[in-house]
Amino acid sequence: MNQNATTALITGASGGIGYELSKLFAKAHHNLILVARSGPRLTQVADELQRQFGITVRTFALDLTDPAAPQSLFAQLQSDGVAVDILVNNAGYGKFGEFADVPLEESLGQVQLNVTALTHLTRLFLGPMLERRSGRIMNVASTAGFQPGPLMAVYYATKAYVISFSEALANELADKGITVTCLCPGATETAFAGRAGNDQSRLFKTLRPMDAKTVARAGYHGLLKGKTLVIPGFRNWLVAESVRVSPRKMVTAISRWVSERVE
Repeated sequence: MNQNATTALITGASGGIGYELSKLFAKAHHNLILVARSGPRLTQVADELQRQFGITVRTFALDLTDPAAPQSLFAQLQSDGVAVDILVNNAGYGKFGEFADVPLEESLGQVQLNVTALTHLTRLFLGPMLERRSGRIMNVASTAGFQPGPLMAVYYATKAYVISFSEALANELADKGITVTCLCPGATETAFAGRAGNDQSRLFKTLRPMDAKTVARAGYHGLLKGKTLVIPGFRNWLVAESVRVSPRKMVTAISRWVSERVE
């Protein structure tokens, strides 16, 4: 890798917001470390970005629901002498359905990826950042994290963790040369909804989702400015703010209504 360029590590980089963030970092001439489950797709993205922007891209086809994956990734990069200047914890998934009907492995998988792997990676790469007294961390949460989410109870709960964790960490690191940014998109046009099974919900069928490029751009600029919380789109910001002061039962009922499937 070009030793003069900074390096950004992005999880969930093979599509959607992660892919769009990868393009933004590449355009700004950051070297990249891209992580996702799909090796062939990652190779395709790496070839595209290296050819277009003349940067160096390393890929790791890893399933971060494997508890050993974060340590394995960190150890390999440490062994190769690669310093990560910017960590983007973007990988995550959800599953539609009542909690009692969702297979247990799906619920535990969401916790492992959205919470445990994110926390593990943050702790591992934070150490070297503290030694250098420089670094940036972006954790991708969701406006779902501001409210309970019937029909996607575990997903909403994991994103509440990400928001709380990120805001607390940003406070702890404020005087240590490291910024922490939490990106909280609303409904976004990615493969997420199809995998989650909520692509037929009112949220995606009636309310217009934002495009991934717009969301990524908002997160990227928020990261560069050192903002702690980034909520793309005025409507999403309004929803996030309103649920803070609204009766909790009403918020939960509306959240369910939005998540219900429409014919």
